[in-house]
Amino acid sequence: MLPFLPDVTVDPPSPERDAYEVSAEFYDILQADRDRARVHRFYARDVRTARRGVLDVGAGTGRVTLMSLAESRVPVHAVEPTRSMRSLLMTRLAALPADMRTRVTVHPQELGEAGLREVADVATCHNTIGCLPPDARRTLWPAVAEALVPGGVLLVHLPPDRLPRDEATHVLPAQKVGQHVYGGRMVMSADADRIRTRFDYWVRGARGVLREYTETFWMWPASRAEVTAQLAGSGFAPLPRRADPAVLAVRLGR
Repeated sequence: MLPFLPDVTVDPPSPERDAYEVSAEFYDILQADRDRARVHRFYARDVRTARRGVLDVGAGTGRVTLMSLAESRVPVHAVEPTRSMRSLLMTRLAALPADMRTRVTVHPQELGEAGLREVADVATCHNTIGCLPPDARRTLWPAVAEALVPGGVLLVHLPPDRLPRDEATHVLPAQKVGQHVYGGRMVMSADADRIRTRFDYWVRGARGVLREYTETFWMWPASRAEVTAQLAGSGFAPLPRRADPAVLAVRLGR
């Protein structure tokens, strides 16, 4: 039991289920290597040019945050409202040298609630926009513009541009951890105007399956042109296309 400290506020348990309650355990072990390479390819060049700060919107378990700390010497702001993912991020940060830890601030709420103003000249939204409904995206862009300095660059990992025609399954490469093997698959299918994304996870031991879990997420497709038009409403202008078409680069008008 925690000691009672009269000057400390303890939040009561939330009745709402954590959106990543299951996936947080499996995310890094099953997808870390691929995602680490993508993050470096997508954003490292721009992060190295940062002179004011780096903003990581939807930091998750910290792939972009840690890369930004390694590739720059500026303050990093990691925005992650989901407790399960943020817990993994904080564990990673705790293992860093003190000089790196002092450069990163973790914001445990939505960007619009964090009160950040002109704290960065480079911002990223990695693996985030696809999971936001259209209304939430339109709310996000003004908050990003507020957090960037004029002339700042925003790099957006684009969502799928259309609904899948048929159900598609992607098997996640199994990983061995001690005597157990972790594996899973992602199944995507269309549901009205959304994409149903189901993750099936399992853990196996010498005698077979020990645990199985399923978690479902929703994604909203949008084309590059649609995202660009939304961003234009908050003062962002497109930059030349990057080598990887999965990334949209825009600059905040001066």
